[in-house]
Amino acid sequence: MERCSNVRMSRLSIRAPGTSPNTDGIHITHSKDVKVMDCAIKTGDDCMSIEDGTENLHVKNIVCGPGHGISIGSLGDRNSQAQVANITIDGVRLHDTTNGARIKIWQGGRGYAKNIVFKNMIMDNVRDPIIIDQNYCDSATPCTKQEAAVEVSNVLFKNIRGTRASREAIKLSCSKAVPCHGIALHNVRLTLKRGGGDAKSTCQNAKWRKLGTVMPQPCSLND
Repeated sequence: MERCSNVRMSRLSIRAPGTSPNTDGIHITHSKDVKVMDCAIKTGDDCMSIEDGTENLHVKNIVCGPGHGISIGSLGDRNSQAQVANITIDGVRLHDTTNGARIKIWQGGRGYAKNIVFKNMIMDNVRDPIIIDQNYCDSATPCTKQEAAVEVSNVLFKNIRGTRASREAIKLSCSKAVPCHGIALHNVRLTLKRGGGDAKSTCQNAKWRKLGTVMPQPCSLND
């Protein structure tokens, strides 16, 4: 969906092989006032990708898996400007996906991703359930560290529970030059799929706060 407004999408069934690359289920860019509801998506890439120019998007009752989860981004590719605001993802069930709720931002971009809510999500065997990556790079060699970044602010992860496939349940990897701020984790409980083991959740350059129970915490509240 590109350059659209006042659109409602519902009761869609979208399928692609789980091993197929570049097969986003629903891709939204440069669009506003959009509702997506009651959809089932199986794919080899993002179940939903929400990119530059998207505003006032409400997503409700989505089943995702296999796939790469629900992604804001990628944003800021090739030092570009991105503007994403007022996004609500509500009531998503994910199973056997690589990511759950993700914000993916390239190094070196500019602009903002703000006022984003992920809530009422159930995850089953998700590798990276909650992830903000403001240092994204898919190059075979390490990217040059760039000071510019798309600013990430006012993001809420609320009522998220389920199982993860890896030890890293929550990853907040933000830019040193443009730290993420206004990040809130509210009633989050994520456990390892196949038994015990210590969580390996992390945070870097993220200003966040805890509401209710958060298990596991990504870092000390004083970090």
